[in-house]
Parts: sequence; structure tokens; C-alpha cells
Amino acid sequence: MKKNKLTHYSKRGRVQMVDVSQKPTSERQARAHAFVKMKPALVRQIRHWDVPKGDPLEVARIAGIAAAKRTAELIPLCHPLLLTHVDVEAQLCQNGVRLTSLVRCTGSTGVEMEALTAVAVAALTIYDMCKGLDRSLEISALYLVEKSGGKSGIYYRRHE
Repeated sequence: MKKNKLTHYSKRGRVQMVDVSQKPTSERQARAHAFVKMKPALVRQIRHWDVPKGDPLEVARIAGIAAAKRTAELIPLCHPLLLTHVDVEAQLCQNGVRLTSLVRCTGSTGVEMEALTAVAVAALTIYDMCKGLDRSLEISALYLVEKSGGKSGIYYRRHE
């Protein structure tokens, strides 16, 4: 297989799910990041548990974990994976919430999409929980931080 070939297309140009049946299983891990920018006043409200819908950080963590487990239902060509670990951290910062995920499995395809889905849904949950207080929330910086396992090995995102 050529290194830069689009594997989700057949030789005839049809969209396809990649056949991973011949790939060996290995330990796989991925971390992803997202950020929800908000006004300092809203950060203070969250810090003092003054949000009408409850604790947005904890609800976002649980939503992210649940989303990672359902990635194959949301992204059409993703394989359903037996995840062995999913964690989402929500850290309150001066100007918003930093979200990070860690996803692991033993399988024949990676967990990058599960890690990205986890932080994306966690960020959307923060928005949903806080939109009644401030609709100017901004979701940004959604990216893969690192991944390991499989034929392509280790990837670390370089910081610009």
C-alpha cells in the first residue's frame, strides 16, 4: 500500500470501510484536545458552582466518555472498537475550559477518532450546559495530541 493513498476509497473510486481483518492487533492509545473559550465571569460562575444546570465539567466528562464508546455510530466509516479505557479531563482555566481525552484499546485499528469524538462532544456539552448564561462561547483547538500503536507507530503533535 502506498503511504499517502486514501484508504477509504476503492480502486473504482467508491467510498469503503477499510478492511482491517488481516492487520495484527496491538495496544493502541490516543490523546486529543479541545478548548471552550468563555468570558471570565462565566469561569467564575462555574468555579463557584453557580450554573443552573449543574456542574458542566463533570457532565462534559461523562458525555465525552459515552461519545467515545459510540464513535462508530457517528462517523460512517469508523470501525466499532472494544475500548479498554476512556478518560476525559475538564480543566477550568482563566478564559475557558481545556478538555483532554485518553482512549485505549487492543485492536487492529487506532483510536484517534474515539479520542477526538470524546473531546468534541465534551466541548459541545459545556456549550449546552452554559449557553443560557453566555451564547458567545467558542469551541476551538480540536486536535489529536498523540497516538501510539499500529503500523504507523507513534505520533506527537508539534506545538507551533
